[in-house]
Amino acid sequence: MAKIKPFKGIRYNPEQAGDIATLISQPYDRVRHGLQDKYYDMNDYNVVRMIKGKEFESDHAGSNVYTRAQAFLSEWLAKGVLKYEEKPALYVYHQDFELNGEQITRKAMVTALELAKFEEGIVLPHERTHDGPKMDRLNLTRATEAYYGNLFILYPDAENKVDSLLEKATQRDPDIDVTELFEKDVRQKLWVVTDEALIKAVQAEMAPKKGLIIADGHHRYETAIAYREEMRAKFPDAPANAAFNYLLVSLVSTSNPGLVILPTHRLIFDYKKMDAEAILAKAGEYFKIEKLNGRVELESRMKSRLGQKGCFGLIANSGVYALELEVDAIMDTLSPDRADIWRALDASILHKLLLEHVLGISAEKIDAKEGIEYLREPDRGYERVAEDKKAFLFIVNATRMDQISDCTAIDEVMPQKSTDFYPKIVTGLAVLDVGSEERL
Repeated sequence: MAKIKPFKGIRYNPEQAGDIATLISQPYDRVRHGLQDKYYDMNDYNVVRMIKGKEFESDHAGSNVYTRAQAFLSEWLAKGVLKYEEKPALYVYHQDFELNGEQITRKAMVTALELAKFEEGIVLPHERTHDGPKMDRLNLTRATEAYYGNLFILYPDAENKVDSLLEKATQRDPDIDVTELFEKDVRQKLWVVTDEALIKAVQAEMAPKKGLIIADGHHRYETAIAYREEMRAKFPDAPANAAFNYLLVSLVSTSNPGLVILPTHRLIFDYKKMDAEAILAKAGEYFKIEKLNGRVELESRMKSRLGQKGCFGLIANSGVYALELEVDAIMDTLSPDRADIWRALDASILHKLLLEHVLGISAEKIDAKEGIEYLREPDRGYERVAEDKKAFLFIVNATRMDQISDCTAIDEVMPQKSTDFYPKIVTGLAVLDVGSEERL
């Protein structure tokens, strides 16, 4: 079922590349708001030059962000800035962080996972995807024949047997121990595991598993499937262990006590259809609405409503409001073809009832993210609303792990940005070569 393989990871050589803290980055889709420049300035060999390189007006088919990424990879390998692992390895990956005053460790395993289409039931999606990011990642993979970032994938393991097996590999100092620029409060630790007996034991434990859930990286997974099909067409005689049949992943147990999901808030901007008074009046047909004294009171209210469906905060130029769903049946009317568990998701209620039905924003515009920004931290949203009467901020509670599992179990794909797993899996700790001649 879930076939994993050790691989000779391409890793930075600190003697040539410098401090690993200056070389790694957030996943490509988080490299924005000036972060790209910061990574560029940190080190000439920072991985962002390959995963999210700068674009120029002079770019053309023969010289562009993808060809430059390929040139960087080849050059850095030739110079010894990057080096292949001497032996095939799995990588134990721990992330230590503090949340709400509690010290937490999320345990993961970095490995190559054999690709399988969703209908096979081995790996399942939980969110929708969009074509733009997929084409970008496919072009990068075609050019460089490598995977840089780890997909974050959850696997069922009620007793955390895999983590227990790998525990003995962590009874020494990690091979990498670093904090990353953006999430600087998260300690990233990596152990290289080449013990063949231990690797075989982990493979045997993983083999019968199915129903693995993509937590983060849906676009990249679908891109990898497309790349695999292209490579199979070009090399029909390639064996099953050809590297292009695999993908670079960080596997985390759904029972891992360090598994944290944060909420993703929605900032609506340049909205001209209705003012705050009209929005509140229409929302009042379905929600109990209460004006609060400010952000602190709202945050307390939201915390007290954890696990209760249909509870939101609405931040408008006119004030801060708490919304609690009272007319549940409206979701049956708006989404008659969806399962009860999907209709009960806060993200579904927010998108279908509040954004589409109340605010009149089309599903197509939501899908294209026109006039909508998704925020982990709501500060920027509060600031925008304070100065702009055409901006509104919706505050939500986090999706629960059981809701994700229940939706994926019945093939119900959740609305985009339903989840934000914290912290992010950093990029640049190990790279998977998926060239036509590479074998695992």
